[in-house]
Amino acid sequence: MTSLAAAQSTLTGLGVGLSLIVAIGAQNAFVLRKGLQRTHVLPVVAVCALSDAVLITAGIAGIGVLVDRFPVALGVVTVLGALFLLVYGLMALNRARNPAALTAEMTGGGSLIAAIATCLALTWLNPHVYLDTVVFLGSIGNRQPGELRWWFALGAVLGSVVWFVALGYGSRLLSPLFARPSAWRILDLGIGVMMLTLAALLVFG
Repeated sequence: MTSLAAAQSTLTGLGVGLSLIVAIGAQNAFVLRKGLQRTHVLPVVAVCALSDAVLITAGIAGIGVLVDRFPVALGVVTVLGALFLLVYGLMALNRARNPAALTAEMTGGGSLIAAIATCLALTWLNPHVYLDTVVFLGSIGNRQPGELRWWFALGAVLGSVVWFVALGYGSRLLSPLFARPSAWRILDLGIGVMMLTLAALLVFG
């Protein structure tokens, strides 16, 4: 194995990983909201990145085959995930009824435990996460010859870290826009509709 081949596999993993992660979804919407509030950004980003790292590593190690062969387990996750998205979506729509501007007082709101628990639920109760990271990335990574599959995994993990750090800390650049309550109303309406749509797709899609 040459250093060039390792670099190519890492870049391939980075590109494929980013193509899957950089998409509008429940997890990204939550990270965006926390970033705008500047509340528990580091723990939330860390949970998302570490979760992806565990799932990607599992996929490369071959656990994706087990997920494929035991659809019942994925079905249970689907039902739990749909219920959680339904509740979270309704909460977002309720927030949209009485939006608040981004203020100094608001940035400290919300407990750390609640933020981490929500982040874990949005990640681990989403069956698409398993399909994207464990099954899809795992299958592509295992096409890499020999030890190059782990360089592919490293690239995919780096892509996850780069994205969540950029989303969590870069979103604060939008703070001037979210100084207006109307902007929060639009954001929460969008998040609420997205969550309810994802819940419906999980059940009926």
